[in-house]
Amino acid sequence: MAGVVKGSFANPLIEQRKLAEGQAAVNLGDRGIITVTGPDRLEWLHSLLSQNLKNLVPGQSAEALLLDPNGHIEQVIHFLDDGETSWLVVESEGREALVKWLTKMVFRMKVEVADRSADFTVIGRLVRGENAKADLDQAAVSNGVPLTWVDPWPGVVTGGVRYSRAWPAKWPWTETLVANENVDSVFAEFEPAGTLAYDALRIAAHRPRQLGEVDDKALPHEFDWLSTAVHMSKGCYRGQETVAKVHNLGHPPRRLTFLHLDGSDHALPEVGDEIFIADESNAGPNVAVPEGVAPVSKSARGKITSVGQHHEMGPIALALLFRNVPEDAALTVRTGLGDLAANQEVIVPQSAGKANDIPKIPKLLMGGKH
Repeated sequence: MAGVVKGSFANPLIEQRKLAEGQAAVNLGDRGIITVTGPDRLEWLHSLLSQNLKNLVPGQSAEALLLDPNGHIEQVIHFLDDGETSWLVVESEGREALVKWLTKMVFRMKVEVADRSADFTVIGRLVRGENAKADLDQAAVSNGVPLTWVDPWPGVVTGGVRYSRAWPAKWPWTETLVANENVDSVFAEFEPAGTLAYDALRIAAHRPRQLGEVDDKALPHEFDWLSTAVHMSKGCYRGQETVAKVHNLGHPPRRLTFLHLDGSDHALPEVGDEIFIADESNAGPNVAVPEGVAPVSKSARGKITSVGQHHEMGPIALALLFRNVPEDAALTVRTGLGDLAANQEVIVPQSAGKANDIPKIPKLLMGGKH
């Protein structure tokens, strides 16, 4: 039973500590696993996605985005190449659409697209300890390369730009493809942790995820995804014009923020609950809604996107706020059980965009080279 997907197996806070210490692993549930083979695969995917992929060496991980023509996020892709095959892992909800779109875009390129979602389970864990290694012993191997994706967050990969001035706790997160028949043996080695433990630690690391954070108007800038998933000088790809325009000339209409929530009532908000500036929560003026962003109720300034109960910080959340919300404003989250007080910890600042306002990132903090 350890290999099944559960929010929690027993006590989510204990599971969370074990996961944070590198002693536990989590079955991440349904994921879309798509392979692209053929000699043109890297050049072809490089032309379609936001990241520099054509120079990847076997075993190197990357994160990439598929954008629509207006620069909105359609797919967040965890990418690994083994020298013969490119492996793309996405949310299960986007699997069919991505396979269909990639197949349509093949034209005369020497590539083949296949859906391998039924063959593997994705196991996530944090790599801790002096002797810890990223690859599980049970990792699937292709062309001699263990299929383990190493998360570049919260670093800045070559060609990326980071807006945030804050550096959260280290996030040495890995996601490993394991053949379905070998999943139980993973949990003979590691204790099982549920998805609640994973979510709480992800939120604490300020790590956005497509499921929850991304809606149909989401821009990469709003989540600081330019740091790990976008190469700013790689050349043309769908949505590039908007990415460059917002980065160089404007500001994203919303910004991801981390929230410390009042836990005195032992209540947590739900994804989608609305957020207000505290002194405007009952009777405030109509708020100007950024162009292209779905309106919320009168005077609401944003929404909850992810929620967790952290073993040290207590109740926490990620939220998307309108850019015009002051960074030091006290907030109120309106839930079905009443209002909760919330304090911000800035991830994407109001100043995001306008390229000349971006602070210099020390070279020692730069991530992997592409």
